[in-house]
Amino acid sequence: MIHTAVLKKEVLEYLDPKANENFVDCTIGEGGHAEEILGKNGPGGKVLGIDLDPHQITSSQWLHVQFKDRIILANDSYANLSEIIERKGFGPVNGILFDLGMSSAQLEGTQKGFSFKIDQGLDMRYNDEANYLTAEKIVNEWPEEKIEEILKNYGEEKFAKKIAKNIVEQRKQGRIKTTFQLIEIIKDATPAPYWRGKIHYATRTFQALRIAVNDELENLKRVLPQVLSILAPEGKLVVISFHSLEDRIVKIFLASELKKGMVKILTKKPITASRDEMSKNPRSRSAKLRVAVKI
Repeated sequence: MIHTAVLKKEVLEYLDPKANENFVDCTIGEGGHAEEILGKNGPGGKVLGIDLDPHQITSSQWLHVQFKDRIILANDSYANLSEIIERKGFGPVNGILFDLGMSSAQLEGTQKGFSFKIDQGLDMRYNDEANYLTAEKIVNEWPEEKIEEILKNYGEEKFAKKIAKNIVEQRKQGRIKTTFQLIEIIKDATPAPYWRGKIHYATRTFQALRIAVNDELENLKRVLPQVLSILAPEGKLVVISFHSLEDRIVKIFLASELKKGMVKILTKKPITASRDEMSKNPRSRSAKLRVAVKI
């Protein structure tokens, strides 16, 4: 299964890696962006690649073959960025990249229940050891009001109330354990025209559950303030988000730091994928890239 990193050309253009500069890829995935950076920052420049998902760290091990000790990997949450930097003795840091999307392997190649295309257990954890909460636990044990709240806040699901109510009704008949079970429950709770929309009718519910399980938005809020204390002067922050909730957090943070005179924003409007890239890689359609430079 091949994962194509999104907006590679644009990421490289804005990070503008030069010889012997160091970069952090906070969501290294399968190493697509890191490979491009390492191709430009030799002979002594390094990349610190972080990922909470241990399978993604395994998937990026191939970089050691080509770049040897210029790639350093850490299986950890980017929310702990400052501590990871200190532990690894990494620096100075000339650029930090966040690609907040999921890889093809995560969506379809694991047994985590991230995809509604495959019947799997409702897990949705990036890292089993780092988290006890699962999507199965949420749909079977959380109160209706709390389920409705996360569907509304994390999925921006307009049928959150009806879906939450149906989840609670259906779990009385037996535990909801699989993705296909949940999809049927969502379908039963929504009107027929909704099933024929541009995105699959289960997309927003699955997104909401994944965000809740992994505390994604709070982790993003925690890491962004750390970035400016880590970056060297003129260091770049590049963030690729895939839904409005993430993009809003990044936009608000950058606007706040701009007012303080801490950054210069290089993207007045977020950069999106070209038509050519979207045709080759449909997952790039929702990608939005924002860039700032530390003053």
